[in-house]
Amino acid sequence: MPTSDEFGRFSIDLARQAGEVLLGYRGKLRSVRHKSSCIDLVTEADIECQRFIVSKIHKAFPEHSILAEENLTDEGSSKYRWVIDPLDGTTNFVHGLPIFAISIGLQIDGITCCGVVYNPAGGTLYHAVAGQGAYCNGEPISVSGQKNLIESILVTGFPYEHDEKFHLSFELFHEFHNRVQGMRRFGAAALDFCFVASGQLDGFYEFNLKPWDICAGDLICREAGGKVTGWSGGNLPFQGTTAAASNGLIHQEMLDILRQDNYRLFLL
Repeated sequence: MPTSDEFGRFSIDLARQAGEVLLGYRGKLRSVRHKSSCIDLVTEADIECQRFIVSKIHKAFPEHSILAEENLTDEGSSKYRWVIDPLDGTTNFVHGLPIFAISIGLQIDGITCCGVVYNPAGGTLYHAVAGQGAYCNGEPISVSGQKNLIESILVTGFPYEHDEKFHLSFELFHEFHNRVQGMRRFGAAALDFCFVASGQLDGFYEFNLKPWDICAGDLICREAGGKVTGWSGGNLPFQGTTAAASNGLIHQEMLDILRQDNYRLFLL
């Protein structure tokens, strides 16, 4: 069986090839379908890119399990599980915004050993192998040294379902906005982790994510020296119910806000 380094190189090559698949659809989409709501989109680019990635993994590692966004749960009994988002930021992609990514993570016995997040529009590839640091286009990256929340820039996202949590999330956004230097919303969680990992942003929080949104980005952020937890402060939930990532220095200040009683609905 390949080493973690070899899995990492395979993942990087696969992400770059899959990026060519996505770029082939830019400006040429024939249809856009809705999933859970009119703002939760899927395109033939998502489907074809996932098909490409899965076929390559099946060919190289036929015994491995795969968990992917577009209705694929091929768990099997293997201790190796690939967690894939073929197109994170579909809405951006549909509208021609160059903020989208392919996310590929590999777990061994439930522990992520390597992860790649690739934005083919910008030619920006983030990757990490557990214990070996994080990189952007082959160059080492690290989180920021910002120590104070008030001087930090944070990024967040909002869910598709317009329920009670959705409306409460804007109250939370407002509170953070009053206590930081700036707030951003890019619409691609995998990249949000990487922006924190590279020190471009200082922190990230979101809820109602999925495993494929967080698997690779979580490892990249931690390998860059960042801290990633759930909003309770414990380990990041694999299902992505809540996620908080930071440079580590402002993490407690973020959690102090996220764990306030008026936001306890997010932790139920």
